[in-house]
Amino acid sequence: MRHHPSRSLSALASAILLLAGCQPDKPSSPSTSSNSEAPKPGKRPRVAFVSNGVAAFWTIAETGVRHAGEKLGVDVSVHMPKGIEDQKTMIEDLVTRGVDGIAISPIDPANQTEVLNKAAAHTKLVTHDSDAPDSQRILYIGMDNYTAGRLCGDLVKEALPQGGKVMLFIGRMEQDNARRRRQGVIDAMLGRSVDPMRFDPPDQVLTANGFTILGTLTDQFDRAKGKANAEDALARYSDLAGMVGLFGYNPPLLLEAIDRAGKLGKVKLIAFDEADETLDGIQRGVVFGTVVQNPYLYGYKSVELLNELVKGNNAIVPANKFIDIPARQIRKDNVDEFWKDLKAKLNNKG
Repeated sequence: MRHHPSRSLSALASAILLLAGCQPDKPSSPSTSSNSEAPKPGKRPRVAFVSNGVAAFWTIAETGVRHAGEKLGVDVSVHMPKGIEDQKTMIEDLVTRGVDGIAISPIDPANQTEVLNKAAAHTKLVTHDSDAPDSQRILYIGMDNYTAGRLCGDLVKEALPQGGKVMLFIGRMEQDNARRRRQGVIDAMLGRSVDPMRFDPPDQVLTANGFTILGTLTDQFDRAKGKANAEDALARYSDLAGMVGLFGYNPPLLLEAIDRAGKLGKVKLIAFDEADETLDGIQRGVVFGTVVQNPYLYGYKSVELLNELVKGNNAIVPANKFIDIPARQIRKDNVDEFWKDLKAKLNNKG
């Protein structure tokens, strides 16, 4: 959902050249062609930004979308689906309305390839946050989620140097980013080699390197379910040493459950993303740390790149079709600076 400032159009070409050397999460394919035509002279491009759910993370991304639209003269819209069917309907509606470009975070890329390819045939399509590498999207904007997961796993090891029992919490496993992020956490905690294609079943108990990973609990973006998962884990495992929340809304739910159980500071909480409650928890010392993305830049860059693609500037697409916006770790020693910068972006009017 950091230190990456939004870039002006004049710097776009050089920025893309620098990013072209980055390696994508996995080999990707698809052509950059589209049947969409550039807007007529004097007509503002219309682009849509589609999230994979409703969360504070996406509110930050929306701010980046709005700022880019204002600065670049692009008509923008932001859409936050409640589930996969809702997202599918949004895509089809946007294509019917004839938008010039769509930036999307696919909920279930393996089962959305057909609808994504249909959209790509009529408009400029890019992915952000979570990729759909087998689709005909033009490029992916985001981070290497496996690498980011390993950063989070490293925080777990810092928080629990003696190891212990840990439970993982995440919204859903269908998303490409979720699967990779979770696996990175597990592999780092257990001291494994780097292998983004490895996959451990969510219900499997894993033990190594002093840790016992009890499992991975999902909630499908249902906050009540997420809270219940946290409460059940604390009740079931009296010796639970750590809890790891991997979607932005998970850590605040975990923090509330830990507080109600009277175990603040006793059960270590390691987070992902930059919810206000998470950052406040780091300041207060009840959240050990978090791994943050740059949702603001996800939104800004999506509009910036789609604007160029709509104009026919395909030269901005890196050979690996990956625009890398790296993740970073936030601890008590840098949370104040990070939060101040985030608030400045959100309060900036353009």
